Amino acid sequence: MRLKNFIGGMWQASQTDQVLPVPNPATGELLAEVPLSTAADVDRAVRAAREAFESWREVPVVERARVMFRWRELLVQRLEELARLVTTENGKTLGDARGEVWRGIEVVEFAAGMPTLMQGYVSPQVSRGIDMEMVRYPVGVVAGIVPFNFPMMVPMWMMPIALAAGNAFVLKPSERTPLTSMRLVELAMEAGIPEGVLNLVHGGKEVVDALLTHPGVDAVSFVGSQPVAEHVYRTAAAAGKRVQALAGAKNHHIVMPDANLEGAVHAIRNSGFGSAGQRCMACSVVVAVGSVGDPLVEALVEAGDRMRIGNGLEEGVELGPLIRVEHRARVVERIHQGLAEGAVMARDGRDAMERLPQGFFLGPTILDRVNPEMTVAREELFAPVLSVIRADSLEEAIGVVNRSRFGNSAVIYTESGAAARMFRETVQAGMLGVNVGVPVPMAFFPFSGWKNSFYGDLHATGRDGVEFYTRKKMVTSRWFGGGR
Repeated sequence: MRLKNFIGGMWQASQTDQVLPVPNPATGELLAEVPLSTAADVDRAVRAAREAFESWREVPVVERARVMFRWRELLVQRLEELARLVTTENGKTLGDARGEVWRGIEVVEFAAGMPTLMQGYVSPQVSRGIDMEMVRYPVGVVAGIVPFNFPMMVPMWMMPIALAAGNAFVLKPSERTPLTSMRLVELAMEAGIPEGVLNLVHGGKEVVDALLTHPGVDAVSFVGSQPVAEHVYRTAAAAGKRVQALAGAKNHHIVMPDANLEGAVHAIRNSGFGSAGQRCMACSVVVAVGSVGDPLVEALVEAGDRMRIGNGLEEGVELGPLIRVEHRARVVERIHQGLAEGAVMARDGRDAMERLPQGFFLGPTILDRVNPEMTVAREELFAPVLSVIRADSLEEAIGVVNRSRFGNSAVIYTESGAAARMFRETVQAGMLGVNVGVPVPMAFFPFSGWKNSFYGDLHATGRDGVEFYTRKKMVTSRWFGGGR
């Protein structure tokens, strides 16, 4: 099945002859062929969005909110269908996929509050007979460029808030996981989004660059790898567009000697190996402080041994495949490099490649005695691979975290309020966890990565998202003969 673009309310074939296969990463089965669309396809989509925006922006915000309510109900009704679709094309377990679907639904629920979220404010009589007010308006046409690892949640970080605020939207799904995005668009149209307001264009770099430079696009929201995020930010900003670009991560989890070891191991296991480590909030580096190092590594190895690996559609499976065989090959190369640089293999997950040859599997892998200068400690692997660094003190551990060029997330496991407070005040990351392995903010808070994990000023979701998808007018007024 060759996939089509959605432009102006219709599914349309792309003008390209180039396609990529979309395999099920657990089985290798071909699910579809995705077109590598052209700049001409993008132009048609942007023009359709531009035309539809003029009428959509005039729809009262309470009516747009009602569309969000209807969309939310459709998503809830089809939760299991969507979860199975996510698992089929991405590989993550059904449990992870169900959680992802709910996270996306939560953003729709937040966006349904747009009548309040878009409110401005007024200061009467700022001078004699003069009033001043701030009024919000939609930005215009927004382009959303999303990654493979959360084919449900990340598009929903963008579309509901942008649409409820009165914008038109052009979505570029990941060419690796395009099917879920297509279903989300279908359900949005069923909920009452008018033709042309929401469009979808499949593709790769040509589509991305066309969106970044098209004069009809006013804002760009991106989630993906750090090099691409930097390219998106530089290119779109140079073209005069508003940009938010969420990038890579290298998340550190500090384990203190006083930590509840069982709780810490459970949280690290789920964070580092859940979704096969293919999420920007995954634990990648464990910093063991003082005497906790040896028992922690032993417990992590035991936890990895107990994990069931396989097709995420099977109940009871805890670890699914990586997204592509090429990605797995790059990860394995990094593991070899880490060993060559002096790391010690505590648990080797490469045996899963032989035991499950049909899919793109890699088992839980733990490298011990890593130092902060090793490649496995510095670069994002996006895989179920943990690097364990030993530190003598909390100060040293925080120093390890702060040396990273990334600043997406960091976590501490401790029973000490003083240690947790020191961590909170001095660590250089935007989303922190205290005994919480995946500290993802709820939809009404911003997803606030720091350093090379984010390019821009306004983050995704929460009030930052509302600010990003709206622009302000300041009105200063005086009425002659109108009283004071």
